[in-house]
Amino acid sequence: MNDLTTEKLTANSDGFARASAIWRVGGLVAFPTETVYGLGADATNDHAVARIFEAKGRPRFNPLIVHVDCIATAKRFVEWNDAADRLALAFWPGALTLVLPIKPNSGLSPLVTADLPTLAVRVPDHPVATQLLAAFGGPVAAPSANPSGKISPTQASHVEAGLTGRIEAILDGGPCGVGLESTIVGLSNEPTLLRPGGIPVEALEKAMGAALTTHTENDALVAPGQMLSHYAPGAKVRLDATDKQDHELMLGFGAVPCDLNLSESGDLREAAANLFHHLHALDAMGSKGIAVSPIPEIGLGRAINDRLRRAAAPRD
Repeated sequence: MNDLTTEKLTANSDGFARASAIWRVGGLVAFPTETVYGLGADATNDHAVARIFEAKGRPRFNPLIVHVDCIATAKRFVEWNDAADRLALAFWPGALTLVLPIKPNSGLSPLVTADLPTLAVRVPDHPVATQLLAAFGGPVAAPSANPSGKISPTQASHVEAGLTGRIEAILDGGPCGVGLESTIVGLSNEPTLLRPGGIPVEALEKAMGAALTTHTENDALVAPGQMLSHYAPGAKVRLDATDKQDHELMLGFGAVPCDLNLSESGDLREAAANLFHHLHALDAMGSKGIAVSPIPEIGLGRAINDRLRRAAAPRD
């Protein structure tokens, strides 16, 4: 399905109105959040949600995140608890997704949850996303706006390159500030880190007053972003590299010789914001391989390394 005319919308009142109108008739619109661009559809519309999977080539067993405008709206769809209250009050709006039991008769498409008894929900912290959700007035299912398994988009041009002809519109709100997908925490039972992301684990544990348990690769898939091979460029990725081989380009971190540097000063926040953009840029150079400098496994480094390990994983 590559026969649609994909509109480019401006982030103003006309653009918000047009995007909302497309969603109301079951269409797909990519829009910016503080993390990455999301591919949005009306979360209550079965056909529209099915089209997200079709446009991305996403497996139907991989659940989606629902974006809402505030905590009160989130409570309409999930069984809230004290842990959710602590984390939402500390980090929403922001790069945090909470996974909670979905309420009976929520009105959401069962495709959103991949028939799981839980729902992944968050309140994004981006002025364009905030205004767009207000204009639409309903829940929006939105995974990253890229073909499934490929590098996540942090600019409208990345979405355009991957999904033109498959979706109705792209709302251009400039580059995404965080540059990594949201951190996902499961709260159905014991608080569990399901995916590292834009909120460091240390900050979450401080707000919780307790350590989070960690979801392992052997556990069942219960949230988005847990597939082993994901976020992958066309080139083969080699991690913890101190130099590059003849067929490779070098993605550096810190004061090292390289083709592109995530952060010359070793700033993990800057590195996170640059990660997907730099992978897109290196992939476009046509190299057969990308060597990546070691990244410290602390703070946002955990999320960066998570994405890099999935980008480097063997592919089917």
